[in-house]
Amino acid sequence: MTNMMRTSALVGVLVGSVVPAFAEDIKITVWAGGSNDSDSYRIEAIEIAADILEREYAILGEEVNITIDGRRDFTGWDEFKQGVTLGAEAGSAPNIVVTSHLDIAPWSQAGYIAAVENYVDLDAWPLSNVYPNLMEIASYAGTQWGIPQDSESRPFFFWRETMAALGYSEDEIDGLPDMVASGQYTLTNVLEDATKALEMGLVEEGYGFYPRPSNGPDYAQFYQSFGGELVDPETGKLVLDTKAMTEFYQFFVDAVNAGITRKNHIGTDWNQWYTEVANGRAAFWHGGTWHFGRYAAEGNDDFWNTIQFSLIPAGDENGRANTITHPLVYLVMSQEDDRIEEISAQLIAIATEPRLNTLHAIQSNHLAVAEAQADQDLYRSNRWASTATEVLLAAANAQPNHLDYGAYSEAMFRGLEAAWTGVQTPEDAIAEVEAQMRATIGDQLIVR
Repeated sequence: MTNMMRTSALVGVLVGSVVPAFAEDIKITVWAGGSNDSDSYRIEAIEIAADILEREYAILGEEVNITIDGRRDFTGWDEFKQGVTLGAEAGSAPNIVVTSHLDIAPWSQAGYIAAVENYVDLDAWPLSNVYPNLMEIASYAGTQWGIPQDSESRPFFFWRETMAALGYSEDEIDGLPDMVASGQYTLTNVLEDATKALEMGLVEEGYGFYPRPSNGPDYAQFYQSFGGELVDPETGKLVLDTKAMTEFYQFFVDAVNAGITRKNHIGTDWNQWYTEVANGRAAFWHGGTWHFGRYAAEGNDDFWNTIQFSLIPAGDENGRANTITHPLVYLVMSQEDDRIEEISAQLIAIATEPRLNTLHAIQSNHLAVAEAQADQDLYRSNRWASTATEVLLAAANAQPNHLDYGAYSEAMFRGLEAAWTGVQTPEDAIAEVEAQMRATIGDQLIVR
């Protein structure tokens, strides 16, 4: 029975009778992947929601006691996802999980998750206020499986002092976000400026452009910078644009050949990477909106006077400035007891209310999931949240919820790594990527 039907039935009973209901004790387990101390509200918001839901049921004359058992102490995503999938197979999965939206396609097909739309009204507050593009990211094959838990974007960063030494005025540095968005400042300019910074001794060799040191959604942005599409909007099939992918790989090869990026950069320790970019050792790099807090932890307490940020620049006139958002989502795991699924969905809906989600957004340096959060004092008064939302979120897109996207993403990065390290030319790497994608993805791939 859906929440709406159940509530109506309950109200009907209360009108005709004052007999108190029996107490109902419910335990809800919540697992949050990829979470540390700053992400505690991924679970704490559910705890707050449980208190609210208990009070709402009490007003309707029903005693419901909800206990929340949360866990986020996983060693990494692999341990978390293995625990979720093994638990789902054994019938012992947690009731609510916070995970990547990319898990929706395979987990829905495997029967691991229940569609949240079966238990909550998507057209009612607060879910009606969630950004439509984020709700779309939490859906698959026309079904709303999950609800966005947070959002983020992955910007391009500039070290202001280096840009000034290269001859950019303060007004020009302040205007970089607009220049990037309009296509006036491209990845060609990045190569030129990073090379000049190296020649002038402003940065050491390998530190002109300092990318993230491991695979991640970020690299698909550079494919899009050269005009590549991840998915065909008409067929829903994945797209390999060989020209755009070759130009994407060539950009990184050019960066290595110019001495502004190390050939052996991939695999650099993350802690080292954070320390170096936070304190000006690199001229250009890319990262995530949540890095704002990490840079402060690394000793940079003057972000606004030391760092500028923008969309990822376009590669050329055929490309576009862009950023990818990789929101985590709340999912309800399939349970034998529909009542547990119902309560889990109700808790997720309450936790999505603007004030509750804003607690997470500001504490963890993520962005809003709902339009009304921009009017919350806590969100509006936070310069990073409000500015990043304005500069990045409107232009953000997401990786597709497609069963074969994991294979696509892995093949793309392996090809990039082969070209980056000089094992193959970009053309040879693309040929191998195409062959691998055709073999693993088959007729779900369009090659252009």
